[in-house]
Amino acid sequence: MGRVTERRRVIRVRDGAVSTRPDTLVVEEPLEIRLNGKPLAITMRTPGDDFALAAGFLVSEGVLGAAEEVRSIVYCAGATADGVNTYNVVDVQLAPGVPVPDITLERNVYTTSSCGLCGKASLDAVRTTARFPIADTPPVRLTPELLAGLPDRLRAAQQVFDRTGGLHAAALFSEEGELLDVREDVGRHNAVDKLVGRALTDGRLPLSRAVLLVSGRASFELAQKAVMAGIPVLAAVSAPSSLAVDLAAETGLTLVGFLRGPHMNVYAGEERIALHSGV
Repeated sequence: MGRVTERRRVIRVRDGAVSTRPDTLVVEEPLEIRLNGKPLAITMRTPGDDFALAAGFLVSEGVLGAAEEVRSIVYCAGATADGVNTYNVVDVQLAPGVPVPDITLERNVYTTSSCGLCGKASLDAVRTTARFPIADTPPVRLTPELLAGLPDRLRAAQQVFDRTGGLHAAALFSEEGELLDVREDVGRHNAVDKLVGRALTDGRLPLSRAVLLVSGRASFELAQKAVMAGIPVLAAVSAPSSLAVDLAAETGLTLVGFLRGPHMNVYAGEERIALHSGV
């Protein structure tokens, strides 16, 4: 199975001084996800938690919503012409009776963040396929002070990032600020899928009392994944996209961007944030 990091020779230039040394790089390899033996999608990812990644991806696509809907997840032996198992092809077998979606080229293209479909079609697709409507009873209520402390806790848990500087991260926190799980990957969306997939197999969906924090920006794809997993709050250390804000407003997702220390922007779902005067 592929390693998470690899060593490569690098030439360093520091203040005009040139030297050579080994450098630690994060591994990036393709993962093909098959559903009942048929190719569904390919993603570039950091090896590790591949079964969780596949399960989480299928949650975001509306295929899965509970652990009992999965019969098995396995690496495909003989994935290459010479019969070698590359550990880069995963097959998810659905349990008997679970509907198998129509796997078409249009669907495969639609799963990417650059699908080219219009915004309304994207929003409608999420709204009509979401299994876990975000309707808190009682609602999650967070303080800005609690949110402000989460990025440092995420950063402290990024073990591979410390060695490579080349990974995104996603973490789940409880409404009290407890770190529940954290995953790293070259793709921010993959890190989220790994979190959601592990929650699925542990029987913890929907994540209706959780806060999802992601490094970098909040794209439509990440907002979609939060909504499909029933997560009521998505926070990012950078900016959201316009379509992510639209999706949050339509589905009731609380969306926080530019979360850096005590500073943050609340783009949607402000009722879950205990804001002070001036709002």
